[in-house]
Amino acid sequence: MTTTADINYDRIAQAIHYIKDNFKHQPDLETIAEHVHLSPFHFQRLFKEWAGVSPKKFIQYISVEYAKRLLKKEEHPTLFEAAHQTGLSSTGRLHDLFVTIEGMTPGEYKNEGSALEISYSFADSPFGELIIASTAKGVCHIAFLEDRNEALGALKVRFAKANLSENQDPHHQKVLAFFDTELQPEELKLHLIGSDFQLKVWEALLKVPFGELTTYKDIAEKINKPSASRAVGTAIGSNPIAYLIPCHRVIQASGVIGGYMWGSTRKSAIIGWEAAKVNAAE
Repeated sequence: MTTTADINYDRIAQAIHYIKDNFKHQPDLETIAEHVHLSPFHFQRLFKEWAGVSPKKFIQYISVEYAKRLLKKEEHPTLFEAAHQTGLSSTGRLHDLFVTIEGMTPGEYKNEGSALEISYSFADSPFGELIIASTAKGVCHIAFLEDRNEALGALKVRFAKANLSENQDPHHQKVLAFFDTELQPEELKLHLIGSDFQLKVWEALLKVPFGELTTYKDIAEKINKPSASRAVGTAIGSNPIAYLIPCHRVIQASGVIGGYMWGSTRKSAIIGWEAAKVNAAE
């Protein structure tokens, strides 16, 4: 079912894709609006509602120079300092203050979720529709989707022996609060299937502050595996929790945005959106 939010995100995604390809030319409002078949006035209003800033400012945030500026920082502030400096502590945007990882037992992993009761629901986000799934222990799956049937099929494959039911439990509402700067997210737990190595990588991702970027090499060093950048990349690519485990904040050391399980345009959109929120809070 296509919603107004989906249509708006699709339009914004088209605009961001165009900006990614043309940011070096600093395209003006009229040029971008024409590309997405909207009037400049309508496009400006829609874009500002979505990102909180004008398209012109967003171009600055989403550029490679923005990525390089963040990566060149020699010292990273503590989480408390990052929250204070960006003014984000009141909206709880630093996920590791709220999210606790609880990995599944080896038996649960081996049995493909046998005997697990999993609730799932569909929800809108600023970056397209989501499927959210959870057990009694916490959220076990979040993915952006293009087709509900395909998304549900992927969930069933992942938890082949679990009992699935469509039902929005309290965990799902807590997830949506992380996309809303007006809400204070409540504590949220994650119930994950993963090896010890994967869990360490995903936990390290949770410590990358909102609005900042890191590299595969940096994550490898943080988990004391400095020569395991390739394995880190594989673990990041297996992230089962879109957005909350922020694999979108990992880019190439050169400053290139790089790939993303749910599309590079969506990755660029999230990076630019977070940058805009940080800038607005300063």
